Amino acid sequence: MPNFEKRPEVAVRGTGTVSLGWDQILSRVESDCRRIPKGKKVVVVELYPGAFEDEITKEFSQRMQHSLFIRASSLYKSEQEIQKMVYPDVTDDQLFGYMTRLQIEDFLDADKMRKAREGISETENGIVLIVGTGAAAVPSEFDLLVYADMARWEIQLRMRKHQIGNLGVDNKSVEDWMLLYKQAYFVDWRVCDRLKKKLMNRWDFVLDTNERTNPKIVEGKAILEGLRQCLERPFSIVPYFDPAPWGGDWMERVCGLDKLENNYGWCFNCVPEENSLLLRFGNEIVEIPAVDLVFYDPGKLLGEAVHGRFGDEFPIRFDYLDTMNGGNLSLQVHPLTEYIREKFGILYTQDESYYLMDAKNGAIVYLGLKEGVDPDRMIHDLEEAERGTLKFEVEQYVETWPAKKHDHFLIPAGTVHCSGKDIVVLEVSATPYIFTFKLWDWERLGLDGKPRPINIGRGKDVIQWYRTTTWTRENLVNRVEKVAEGDGWVEERTGLHEREFIETRRHWFTKRVPHNTSGGVNVLNLVEGDEVVVESPLHAFEPFMVHYAETFIVPAIVGEYTIRPHGRSEGRQCATIKAFVRTGM
Repeated sequence: MPNFEKRPEVAVRGTGTVSLGWDQILSRVESDCRRIPKGKKVVVVELYPGAFEDEITKEFSQRMQHSLFIRASSLYKSEQEIQKMVYPDVTDDQLFGYMTRLQIEDFLDADKMRKAREGISETENGIVLIVGTGAAAVPSEFDLLVYADMARWEIQLRMRKHQIGNLGVDNKSVEDWMLLYKQAYFVDWRVCDRLKKKLMNRWDFVLDTNERTNPKIVEGKAILEGLRQCLERPFSIVPYFDPAPWGGDWMERVCGLDKLENNYGWCFNCVPEENSLLLRFGNEIVEIPAVDLVFYDPGKLLGEAVHGRFGDEFPIRFDYLDTMNGGNLSLQVHPLTEYIREKFGILYTQDESYYLMDAKNGAIVYLGLKEGVDPDRMIHDLEEAERGTLKFEVEQYVETWPAKKHDHFLIPAGTVHCSGKDIVVLEVSATPYIFTFKLWDWERLGLDGKPRPINIGRGKDVIQWYRTTTWTRENLVNRVEKVAEGDGWVEERTGLHEREFIETRRHWFTKRVPHNTSGGVNVLNLVEGDEVVVESPLHAFEPFMVHYAETFIVPAIVGEYTIRPHGRSEGRQCATIKAFVRTGM
């Protein structure tokens, strides 16, 4: 039986009471209101985009007695004004936009806001109830704040079902749900994360409506305490799995997933901006976005040097690409740093690597170009293939490399690449994760029955044509060197390329291995072995169990920790791959 933990959680010590259902939720909020020693009490229910606004508004407005009710969305500018305002960031591009600099206040109409504030000022007694996204920006001050947070993966699922639209516009019925995601990625989430960071330390309650029929509420200070406790220990965030047109069956078997009509192709197991963090309070679990931990205390999580370089962004990503008994990935390239900054407003690019968890005999990875490739001819053939007038002969232009378990292929931005079929890739990369320029997709359709977007025009602007066979062999294929060893363990450096800011170390071990965060966040995956235990030499945290293929994070502030085989792995060789940000670059 697979022992992969699909719903890892962090048990929060000594604090937090979770209430279930709208009756208990409203009872707790009203009880807290009664303790406020004022005649007029301003209560804000702030919603992260993706929460079901109509349902939450109905519950609060109908169940909670109030003297004045304001729905934040009624104060927005017109849809036409909002669409014009966000257009420079949303653009006409099917996939890409520009990271917005807008604030929530930019979505609110000045005249409507003035009248709303006059109404608040004129209300002398009772509860002023304000609900919606941007509700906290309406009053000059408030007395109680309920924050309805939302997991990004759940937001995406709701977009796919056309249950929600974008901030300030009723566009949920748009045919291509990816347009909703794009606008959320470049605009909505940036705007509302800026507001969230201002509000976190003022949360009175956090409302969890990720399960539509099972709403929960917990004290805001309990969530903050849970985040503080996460920083003291290793932890895992919740992986999510998604089908793909090239999907395989390895994750289904190894991770114990339900069988789908379309095979799983992706597993995102360390993307804090999109993964969830589960906090257990007694017998109940509250789900929040893992990025809340990054916002809460980036210095302790990331380390001072990493925080100073990346701000409150988590720069390391781990995910799986499963083509076992599936198909090839799309042939692709990622933008250079200067390109992603100029075109999309992103500060660093999607450098990456393929660490192979498994591969069948005869499997290959496409990486780099053949010697003597004519760029004009290759682009011509790609463009003709996109038009359907010829089949692109990939191996005429792109080099292939035999692939086996535990190989590590380095892929700095600008390198043409893709995994072949019958491989499971642990992708270790920088975090920008939607900036893939597809060049060729093997004449197949997406799961929606439509061709997936091809980006030859952008791709040709960033392909590094000098990265041909010899250069690739010398720089990108299995650049493994032993750097240390001890009693029962060996440490190897496996990458990444000098153009990439991530360093990776592999440890082979049959006994306890010493580790140290050295002041920077560590991300690890158990790539060999059934089970290991992570421990503190100073007993600073409880032993943390990790199973095969699971990813976990060790906050920078943890410092020293050890990893040793456990259970069925005792006496057997295990291996971890560890990623961290190089300092001094």
